[in-house]
Amino acid sequence: MAPQAIFLPRRTHITSPTSIIQLEYPAQGPLPKPSPTLTSSWTRFVLLSDTHTQTFPVPDGDVLLHSGDLTRRGTLRDLKRTMEWLYALPHPVKILIAGNRDFGLDREWYDANWIHTGRQGKDAAWEPPDPLFELLTGPQAKAANIVYLQDQEYKFRTRPEGREWTVYGSPLSPNFGTRLRAFGYNAADAEAVVSTFPQTDILLTHGPPHNLLDRTTRLAKAGCPALSARVSTLRPRLHVFGHIHEARGAYVHSWDGGTEPAAQNSSQMAGGLVSELVEETVPDGEHTIFVNASNWPSGHNEMRDGQPVTVGGAGVQPVIVDLLE
Repeated sequence: MAPQAIFLPRRTHITSPTSIIQLEYPAQGPLPKPSPTLTSSWTRFVLLSDTHTQTFPVPDGDVLLHSGDLTRRGTLRDLKRTMEWLYALPHPVKILIAGNRDFGLDREWYDANWIHTGRQGKDAAWEPPDPLFELLTGPQAKAANIVYLQDQEYKFRTRPEGREWTVYGSPLSPNFGTRLRAFGYNAADAEAVVSTFPQTDILLTHGPPHNLLDRTTRLAKAGCPALSARVSTLRPRLHVFGHIHEARGAYVHSWDGGTEPAAQNSSQMAGGLVSELVEETVPDGEHTIFVNASNWPSGHNEMRDGQPVTVGGAGVQPVIVDLLE
């Protein structure tokens, strides 16, 4: 029997003895930097997803993680705009994966389906793959500390004496209905797909686990059940995903109770947006931090104080996660 989902309030911060998660912070003034109260044994991760060629201010940190949908139409023009933005950011490590909208990076799918991707005008043509991958893995990307993962593992340290972190990145997400989807997989193949995900400190996927910050505006749960089961085995310190814009949020799951993780935003339920922001404190123990890091305003995140929310704006800002090494 599937676990009953926990319904999460709107929160600004979630803290535990080994982590500090900032979901919302002041939009005016200097962008938040690593707290001076944190010693050098902490690493700051800044999380992005579903930026879709839009750009906005990003807080400083040690590591930038982007969980896919870098573009709107998967074109070279789209990707170039995104990468020029990411090149200029100061983070010493920037780890990216693709998503289902980054059509051109899934070459087998793209070559068979590019005509169905809604390209118009100057974009209405098949594009060769090399310039796309050059933006992600070429000399300019390397000089800008970009690491592109496509079902790959990467190990890094943010300073010579620091911890060696491991991250595994996959652009895959489950097919939903009959929609065309790059990097998509069918339900029948899901267990075989996610069984290849290795033990890692940080899991970076485009699609969410089932019943974990995956609720759509139509109240469907679009996440992958096999991925949910897999993360219960892997238990990474941090699992970052996106894809379902309206389910942006974070949940810290304790493994002490022996239950599988399941959590949704209470603001997506009947009654609408919860107006009061709260802070949450999590007790010590073995945890996984799950973050739907979508920066695209959708559903209950489209408006704030009667005004439309911009991409990366209030309520859909980059999520900041400080982890004790």
